[in-house]
Amino acid sequence: MAGRTGRATMKDVAMLAGVSPKTVSNVVTGTTFVRPDTVARVEAAMETLQFVPNFSARGLRNGRSGTIAAALPDLTTAFSGALLHCLVEVAHERGFALQVEETAAEPEREYALLSRARAHLVDGLILNPIRLEDSAVTRAELLPPVVLIGEVEQPQTDHVGIDSRGAARDITRHVIERGARRIAVVGGDRDAERATATSRLRLAGYHDALDEAGIPNDAALEVHHFPWTPDSGASAIGELLARDVAFDAVVAFTDSIASGVLHSLHARGIRVPDDVLVTGFDDVELSRFTTPQLTTVRFDLTTFAREAIGLLESRMSDRSRPPRSVTVPHEVVVRGSTTRTG
Repeated sequence: MAGRTGRATMKDVAMLAGVSPKTVSNVVTGTTFVRPDTVARVEAAMETLQFVPNFSARGLRNGRSGTIAAALPDLTTAFSGALLHCLVEVAHERGFALQVEETAAEPEREYALLSRARAHLVDGLILNPIRLEDSAVTRAELLPPVVLIGEVEQPQTDHVGIDSRGAARDITRHVIERGARRIAVVGGDRDAERATATSRLRLAGYHDALDEAGIPNDAALEVHHFPWTPDSGASAIGELLARDVAFDAVVAFTDSIASGVLHSLHARGIRVPDDVLVTGFDDVELSRFTTPQLTTVRFDLTTFAREAIGLLESRMSDRSRPPRSVTVPHEVVVRGSTTRTG
């Protein structure tokens, strides 16, 4: 090996590790079980030789790049970070590299990603469009393997989501059961021309719960600030107080919004939950560290990621099969922001 020049090969690694080139390939791809002590020897040899697997050559042979892409509208949110972590972990388990993109709610970026998939630069896409009307997927004549996640659904592609309308109804029912009657909502947008799919569905679920309880629907209690950030939640409280409308609960459409709501209420001396109940949505890590801890809607993000990548793998293997839709279950997690004592 001392006289070797150029890039190390699998044969070089096999010789140094004392195994066959096929065993080295099995360790690299992870497709076949290899004894842990053998894996350790192969990995040590790869490190010594600075061996870099040639995935591109393998991709040319099987027609795939080994890379999939995931595109979310806003990578700065806590929810996006948590979901991407799960997508990366599941992708690596399945032997894929994951390319991450941000669409910023711009259909042009979706078009670019679809073009890259058609050119086989990536094997498939996981897209999270925020409005069906603007999504490039609806106008793509020959779709590459695509799975949509989130609230936007359409019949050409596979889809993974949650029952956003049902979840918003459940969380609103919860505050009603805790005695709230003047329930403000932050994130709902009645304007059909600009409302996102998520906003429409969660607002509809909020209205469903009010109707079931016989509570009048007051538009003055609805505030829509976009993007859905802590600053939007804080600003929404300022707007509600400026309108001079009484409210005894706030249903926020994300945990990030809810954190801003909690901050703004505390700054004004309004006690949670004694004066106002507050809820969020998504159960990101932040929700367990607010004061008080946040009541929210939870669904398992790892399950969500597994379903999305599983559907994408199936689509990559069989482009002709009918599209499928998977709904991941949700639950209301009750914490201190809606639990009054005494």
